[in-house]
Amino acid sequence: MLTFETKIKLDKETIDSPNLAEKLSDRELTRLGNWVWDGYNKDKQSRGRWERRTQAAMDLAMQVQKDKNFPWAGCSNVAFPLITIATLQFHSRAYPAIVTDPDLVKYRVVGDDPTGELKARALRIGQHMSYQLLDEDQAWEEQHDRLLINVPIVGCAFKKTYYSGEAGHNVSELVLAQDLVLDYYAKSVESASRKTHVIPLTRNDIYSGIHSGIYCDVSRESWYTQVAVPETGQTTARQNTRDGQDTPASDEDTPFTTLEQHCLLDLDGDGYREPYIVTIEASSKCVLRIVTRFDSDKAIERNSYGRIVRINPTEYFTKYGFIPSPDGGIYDIGFGVLLGPLNESTNSLLNQLIDAGTMSNSAGGFLGRGAKIRGGVYTFAPLEWKRVDSTGDDLRKSIFPLPTREPSAVLFNLLSLLINYTNRVAGTTDTLVGESTGQNTPAQTTQTMMEQGLKLFNAIFKRVWRSMKEEYKKLYLLNRTYLPNTTAFGPNGEKILREDYLGDSNQITPVANPDVTSNQQQIQLAMTIKQQAMATPGYKIDEVERNLLRALHVDGIDVLYPGPDKIPQGIPEKIQLAQLKLQGQQMVLEAEMQQFAMEMMEERRLNTAKILELEAKSAKLLAEAGGVDRGQEIAAFQTAIGALKAHDDALRSRVELMLKTMEKRNESTESSSDGTGVSGLAGTPSYTGTTLPAIAGNPDA
Repeated sequence: MLTFETKIKLDKETIDSPNLAEKLSDRELTRLGNWVWDGYNKDKQSRGRWERRTQAAMDLAMQVQKDKNFPWAGCSNVAFPLITIATLQFHSRAYPAIVTDPDLVKYRVVGDDPTGELKARALRIGQHMSYQLLDEDQAWEEQHDRLLINVPIVGCAFKKTYYSGEAGHNVSELVLAQDLVLDYYAKSVESASRKTHVIPLTRNDIYSGIHSGIYCDVSRESWYTQVAVPETGQTTARQNTRDGQDTPASDEDTPFTTLEQHCLLDLDGDGYREPYIVTIEASSKCVLRIVTRFDSDKAIERNSYGRIVRINPTEYFTKYGFIPSPDGGIYDIGFGVLLGPLNESTNSLLNQLIDAGTMSNSAGGFLGRGAKIRGGVYTFAPLEWKRVDSTGDDLRKSIFPLPTREPSAVLFNLLSLLINYTNRVAGTTDTLVGESTGQNTPAQTTQTMMEQGLKLFNAIFKRVWRSMKEEYKKLYLLNRTYLPNTTAFGPNGEKILREDYLGDSNQITPVANPDVTSNQQQIQLAMTIKQQAMATPGYKIDEVERNLLRALHVDGIDVLYPGPDKIPQGIPEKIQLAQLKLQGQQMVLEAEMQQFAMEMMEERRLNTAKILELEAKSAKLLAEAGGVDRGQEIAAFQTAIGALKAHDDALRSRVELMLKTMEKRNESTESSSDGTGVSGLAGTPSYTGTTLPAIAGNPDA
């Protein structure tokens, strides 16, 4: 156990100190630097097998072509992109489903909230933290995008969450698994007693840290005055091969490799090892900084005698896992490990088939002594003939082609089998990558197949969702500590208070639904909720509608749907009753007038029929006269017809006048309506543009 002669009392000054290394002697700092380096090497050795598997997986994902000279120099060297396809398919589903901007964070309301105060506070917290992730920390979304590409290949990655004094806000940066060295058999990131983050720092970074009091003054150390030597090894060499470059020569811009180790040290000599962070330079093992890994005395638990029994450390790292390792290791496994052997076998089979085709198409043979052909390499162009000194029979007897076979159909079937099972493991079957299942496949069958195929991703999405929740909790606690009393944020200058973050951090969750893995599922779920809301009372209709618009990825929801509370207020109840009464009276009057008009129109019809009857009798009488003077009778008919026509004109005038009166009454009623209610009821007759109906036989109709 590492002990120190210098005892550092654990008090507020120690907790607030930017660097405790100044209090230790040079001899103690040297021992501490070696101790940190030894612990880092032990953890690195414990995960050596994992590193080799990860390097091979990354080579397959990046389709690195290794040197290959069997069965001959320049033989086929194809890297089939099975892991690449699986990674892109997972990323294409995960990224849009998990990063549902502009809303990333929500705070759950627990308990009764009669005044709506808890809901308003939860809404402020969700909006503020979403703003912090998407706008304030502009690198968060890009790094989360990279994380969702790296995790399915390697198996896990980490987020380091802390308050950056230089940036002035919370930071949650991506840390690749290769850069965070843990004991492979640690139970969890939180319970690991030692965590080492490999961080490259430029000379300017160390210079700024020295003059701001963060790092010890190492400006005269030999390692600092010389050109930095980067850490090299098998991992670096393989990474350079994937990047297509050689290890660059060191110069003044080469960064130093530093190790930031989160460990346990007993600096006060009480027998309990407190959580500290020690930073050293890797090549020299020189200690740059020592700080406590807790922010206040509230993290310390003491017994009744005042002795420390426990310290709750501040946890910086959040692990994002893909599939838990079956051997119990801290590093999860990804497609690189699951599909690596299958991908290697697929590469071998594919290259064998290509090489067999090359031999079949271009194989040589043996030449006997009887063939009189000049030496050298012969090339043939279409329709070209070569002259030789041998007869055709001699050529046939002296040339023996090398016996070769066509590419094996068995190997091709085996290749197809491997690719098929690789797609099953990766969830990249034809249906899930958008290819048609056949013209006669029922829609319900296809939907069921896709739903079952996406089950593989549901569990992984839930792990990612759970990790995001832990990351948000860390950000929530940082806001509780470092946020000013009042802060304005967003384009509209919304206000957030630090006291808003005094609640339970376990209530903070991502907005994304871990059970939904596609846009179609989101839309179907939103539509189902809306249908239930229309059929069952008690739903918040405005929230249901907004949920559907969010599932459809509609921009400007507040503009398109401001909500029912933004609609103008309706008419007072008394005015509505008066209007209904007035409209009822108007309907009765209009009905009576309409009935009277119909009666007069019926009288016109009968009057017209009499006119036609008299005209017919007059015409018949005139035809039967035969020259006999019957003028007196005909004159009587004409007088009766004239009287009936005069009566018909009077009836028509009265009907037209009545209809015009009703039309003007309707127009007057509509114009008197000031917009506070409807102008008429359903079923109220409208006479705008109404004309008299045609009456059969009426010459004036």
